[in-house]
Amino acid sequence: MTHAVRRPRATVLTGILPQHWWAGSALLVGALMLAGQAGAQDLIKTHGYSYFGELKYPADFAHLDYVNPDAPKGGEISEWAPGTFDGFNPYFRGGNTAALSTAPFEAIVTTTADDPTALYCYLCTTMEYPEDLSYVIFNLRDDVTFSDGSPMTADDIKFSYDTFMEQGLPEFRAAFEGQITQVEVLDPHRIKFSFGEDAPRRDRIGLAATFPPFSRAEWERDERRIDQTWETPPMGTGPYMLTDFEYGRTLTYGRNPNFWGADLPINVGRNNFDAIRIEYFADGDTAFEAFKAGEYTFRVENSSLQWATGYDFPGIQNGSVVKAELPDGNLSPGQAFIFNLKDPKFQDPKVREAIGLMFNFEWSNATLFYGLYERVTSFWGNSDMMAEGLPTEGELAILQPLVDAGQLDPAILTEEAVMPPASSDGQLDRGNLRRASALLDEAGWVTGDDGIRRKDGQTLDIAFLESSPSFDRVINPYVENLKRLGVNARLDRVDPAQETERTRSGDWDIVTHSFAMSLEPGTELKQWFGSETAEDSSRNLMGLADPAIDSIIDTVVAADTQDDMKSAVRALDRTLRAYGFWVPEWFKGVHTVAYYDMYEHPENLPPYALGETDFWWFNAEKAAALKASGALR
Repeated sequence: MTHAVRRPRATVLTGILPQHWWAGSALLVGALMLAGQAGAQDLIKTHGYSYFGELKYPADFAHLDYVNPDAPKGGEISEWAPGTFDGFNPYFRGGNTAALSTAPFEAIVTTTADDPTALYCYLCTTMEYPEDLSYVIFNLRDDVTFSDGSPMTADDIKFSYDTFMEQGLPEFRAAFEGQITQVEVLDPHRIKFSFGEDAPRRDRIGLAATFPPFSRAEWERDERRIDQTWETPPMGTGPYMLTDFEYGRTLTYGRNPNFWGADLPINVGRNNFDAIRIEYFADGDTAFEAFKAGEYTFRVENSSLQWATGYDFPGIQNGSVVKAELPDGNLSPGQAFIFNLKDPKFQDPKVREAIGLMFNFEWSNATLFYGLYERVTSFWGNSDMMAEGLPTEGELAILQPLVDAGQLDPAILTEEAVMPPASSDGQLDRGNLRRASALLDEAGWVTGDDGIRRKDGQTLDIAFLESSPSFDRVINPYVENLKRLGVNARLDRVDPAQETERTRSGDWDIVTHSFAMSLEPGTELKQWFGSETAEDSSRNLMGLADPAIDSIIDTVVAADTQDDMKSAVRALDRTLRAYGFWVPEWFKGVHTVAYYDMYEHPENLPPYALGETDFWWFNAEKAAALKASGALR
């Protein structure tokens, strides 16, 4: 398949949480609880916060362990993005949002790529909270400025909080509303967040610290709103700001020469490029040809076909382009075909199971993917939170009451965790075909004389909604297998704008979706799987609403020990997989990248970020040699 790993849709937004894109990972809402030195009486004052374990970095650290503190500043890195864009609002589901749209924004705290569940003061110097976590006070830096040089104050942060809670995505407000009961500006550089008694302890500080500060003066002057498309981004406090763009074609973020935080220890060796440019292309094949021609210079390769067969062009042969596999310690991405559970035909688990049996990963991997991929099996793959085998004692304590209440099938207690079905080397596995046929017969979908299955006079029609031509190679064989089952299946290929609109409106049967879980899950799980967000969500796109799953999510959120949290996550993973709203796709456990040989990175990369726009750097001498040789214009 041309693109074996799907790029996330730029317009499928996940809430208010700003993507810390320069670190290559999102700020984890659920990563919280007690850390730091004990202060007077019950008040704790600290530079960072971690619910489980110790902070990796002390208050006086010089720089992050994985950066080159002497990395030079300068040059440009350029990458590509698919489709088009028509706005810059990453917190709104309307339109097609530009890549790097969170680039101007920062948060009160930040994470690192080697301590991803800890929160370190960033826009603050310290945080203060009592042992009962009824509130947190952030002592803000007095030197933080927006890109125009105007100072950021506590009032700007309160303004951002109020704006998000009034105008933010419904799925975010449904999951988090009521957890913060009051926000008080104590002075220009101190702000206090108070929490409701029912607010999950592990989520409190992370939620309060997450809102990116907006300039209240600018927003009121320009009458901005979060629930509207932004033709240009508002000011932020970040190291980069939009300097040039052409709608739908290209955009560039340039270094802010007056960035307030350039000399902070946490920024040493980072933000090394003068400019980050994104070029847009209609499809991956066109983008690859542009890369070979030097129209952009860094490529994260998501195509097994290109990786296996395409990298024999002159740039590779003469050494001007580097092809590399770099370590990736992240959770395996939960990429999958998902069912629209609001459609009556998909509400029958037998129908979903039958359709899943017809996807032959083994044949696809050998024939289409050159054996480069592994099957997605879990929402928390590549971690010890993945459910395996029979339920553990901790899982049973969570699952048994739900079985007793009639909310879960008793089989979940005695059967091993659901794994995707294995298939034969041939495109159509006849054993799986027989199993799928029996399931549809039991569900009342009977094969007619024309070979098409019907129920109550209606044919079993299924369409795969897809905008990327690169998915044709994998979906078309899947469609052929389904037709052999008697399903009236087809590939419904549309342009990216149509795909975005139809997924939002619910006009789809099956679509590819990516579930990006965290290493310390919290309330954000309600955005992914909770009944609260089933009607309108960019995360809970399938429309999942199940009381047992809601109950397990509550158990995960309430867990006070790491062991309890992991047991609850395994129980959730087991239950989600048993529900069967997905057909797991594929992943690879390394970063496959190609780039013009003028970029360098630290010898030891951190486990949770590739970080090419964060802590890589530009070698001016190598760039000059590439231009002199004609490899780059």
